[in-house]
Amino acid sequence: MAAEIVNPRSDSESRTGHEEQDGRAEPLESFDPAFALHRGGKMAVQATVPLRDKDDLSLAYTPGVAKVCSAIAEQPDLVHDYTWKSSVVAVVTDGTAVLGLGDIGPGASLPVMEGKAILFKQFGGVDAVPLALDCTDVDEIVETVVRLAPSFGGVNLEDISAPRCFEIEQRLQELLDIPVFHDDQHGTAVVSLAALRNAARLSGRSLGELRVVISGAGAAGVAIAKMLVEAGIGDVAVADRKGVVSRDREDLTPIKREVAQFTNKAGLAGSLEDALAGADVFIGVSGGTVAEPAVASMAEGAFVFAMANPEPEVRPEIAHKYAAVVATGRSDFPNQINNVLAFPGIFAGALQVRASRITEGMKLAAAEALAAVVGDDLAPDYVIPSPFDERVAPAVTAAVAAAARAEGVARR
Repeated sequence: MAAEIVNPRSDSESRTGHEEQDGRAEPLESFDPAFALHRGGKMAVQATVPLRDKDDLSLAYTPGVAKVCSAIAEQPDLVHDYTWKSSVVAVVTDGTAVLGLGDIGPGASLPVMEGKAILFKQFGGVDAVPLALDCTDVDEIVETVVRLAPSFGGVNLEDISAPRCFEIEQRLQELLDIPVFHDDQHGTAVVSLAALRNAARLSGRSLGELRVVISGAGAAGVAIAKMLVEAGIGDVAVADRKGVVSRDREDLTPIKREVAQFTNKAGLAGSLEDALAGADVFIGVSGGTVAEPAVASMAEGAFVFAMANPEPEVRPEIAHKYAAVVATGRSDFPNQINNVLAFPGIFAGALQVRASRITEGMKLAAAEALAAVVGDDLAPDYVIPSPFDERVAPAVTAAVAAAARAEGVARR
């Protein structure tokens, strides 16, 4: 799979931004570089072997290919050695929760899925195939992915709305013997934990000393809460639109009831703003806006990770008035919490050892490795490395592979 932009039009054509294609007008009133870049898609399939003459053809296809097929039929594990299976991931979506755009459907999701695929290749050396499914029923999605799974070494679930995403991931993990990873949950959690580890180190505190408030009880919020508890956080409270998720609330979904069982040791109730009073950390993964007085009520030396895109829950200029460390989900501010720091290396490590699943230990190892990349350069505006730091993917890959072996899910 080539991680390169493929533009079938001439250079001069791609720059006009208003010409017709197949009799239809270009949907642009003036030149827009985003449309120009996406013309023809962002990726292509590329052969890794030569096809120069009939001898090459006879090896790559018939009759030579029959020998390989027969060998795999007799020894199924050989599929990993003689096909691309162990180096390719399916990027699967139903288009219901796309990148801040919401439920826009499978066709409109494809530019994002293509983007995800080229990020896999660019940052992890992993080939990926976008699969936008024209169904939203949980059973149908699970059945479809299970039937497609023999072609892939792993499945990256992407932009599937909560709470269905939780059940889809769990069922696929149970049914398949390859890694299944919902990046909106676990990628966000890994990078958030890495940044929080370094923020705590910068302030001379341990994770066990911190009280965290998470705004958002969807895929990312739930996964972050689980990972922080696994990592030994002091306490974490999760808030949804109706306030803090607590055991005494009667309106909770099954997932939120589960969250209430392992969070909020302090027994907080009320609104998000109420919970922020005296809190050490705010993590925003919900959108909306947090009022400045609520931010001002946080503990001295607090951390604000406002990750909503395009507009953070707390604007950085407001957060910096009260917080020692500020992070967002945007690339134009320091400390970007970006999933691309995690998922390419996580899958590369899992595929390297042919892991049967991605465990909590593997995710924690990824967060620790990612945090360690910052090293002695740690500073308030540098608690997480850039996606373009060439040390990131190798560090995460090695840590995940080692953790897979330690946890007994590696098969080589």
